[in-house]
Amino acid sequence: MMSHPIRRLFNSLALLLCSVGLFLSAWIVIPAPTRRLLPLGVGAPEVSPWLLVLNAIAFATVLVVSSRVKRQRRWLYRLGLFATLLGLFWSALPLLQLPATAQRMAAAMVEGLGADYMAKIPSEVQQMRSPKLPRQMRSQPFVLTEVFTGIKLGEVRYTPNIQFAAPDNVPLSLDIYQPPKPGLYPALVVIYGGSWQNGDPTQNASFNRYMAERGYTVFAIDYRHAPRYQFPAQLEDVQAALTFIYQNAAKYEANPKRIALLGRSAGGHLAMLAAYQPDALPIRAVVSYYGPFNLTSGYKDPPYPDPLNVRAVLEAFLGGTPDELPEEYAKASPASYVTRPLPPTLLVHGSRDNIVEVRFARNMYNRLGATGTTRVLLEIPWAEHAFDAIFNGLSNQLALYYTERFLHWALK
Repeated sequence: MMSHPIRRLFNSLALLLCSVGLFLSAWIVIPAPTRRLLPLGVGAPEVSPWLLVLNAIAFATVLVVSSRVKRQRRWLYRLGLFATLLGLFWSALPLLQLPATAQRMAAAMVEGLGADYMAKIPSEVQQMRSPKLPRQMRSQPFVLTEVFTGIKLGEVRYTPNIQFAAPDNVPLSLDIYQPPKPGLYPALVVIYGGSWQNGDPTQNASFNRYMAERGYTVFAIDYRHAPRYQFPAQLEDVQAALTFIYQNAAKYEANPKRIALLGRSAGGHLAMLAAYQPDALPIRAVVSYYGPFNLTSGYKDPPYPDPLNVRAVLEAFLGGTPDELPEEYAKASPASYVTRPLPPTLLVHGSRDNIVEVRFARNMYNRLGATGTTRVLLEIPWAEHAFDAIFNGLSNQLALYYTERFLHWALK
């Protein structure tokens, strides 16, 4: 028998567990209203299996306690049981949606790339039988155990801080991730996000290592930040980095005929913008994770709630409003360049994105299709903006599975 103080502590712990489980699980369905709460909205769906375990423990604990407390206090623990059941339901939602989501993604890949697109990826790449590339592509869209254990990463060659330009005396550098052994590899140029105002090439290092291990020379590039440097400075910096990469491709074991751009949020915007320019260097493919498409529409029809204050972000990037600078907003919008066939484009977007809403991605997908551009839109119903910040989370596992297949297809 537990002593009275220990029993009280155990009872309080039971209520605390169910409160914490319910609070964290609620962000799977409630949009974050402020910047400070946004990490909860982003992270909760991605760690939902952990929350499922937490809520199950809370339920079992409260169930034990409720059978031992005095009758006049049982209502409190019955309320706790209800809270844990609600938490269990919310935390189970992403896992319940996952099989159908993976099926829809597979269908979207076939619709965009053709029923035989996997046949166009060499079998040695699919199995990674080459001694240079010991790791194979992901065999499944989702592995539950990796949510708890993490996605294992092997050794790659890493060279940081290679300066590629110094506009306005601002040194800009890139980090290079290369496969374990020397060779000639397709290149992936990665552009970080951060509202065009912050960030650096070290972001998303796990993704860069993952792709290098699977046979890519990965260039993670830098660019100048707003509001001190406004558009088109960021585009010019991406173009300078591409020029440097083309000029030094042989030195860094990159095939200049097999280059793709990949960016997240503001980086996805810059990846599309650079690849879609009429005078762009040859780009084989573009991948945009939740990047903005039409800045004028984004300004005039912001999300609600609006945790990052989209209008303030765009004004800092461009120096004013669409009414004041209509030409600048048009020039800075990737959608403005969708007037001809463009490089194959993969759009990955969360349906719960409360920064760049998924309706903009759907519109861009349709516009690209109208020009005859090969394109794929992958929607993740439970995912928020920046979902891949949790590298081993549900959404990023799905995104990795299909992104690497798209890139292997495009850079074959």
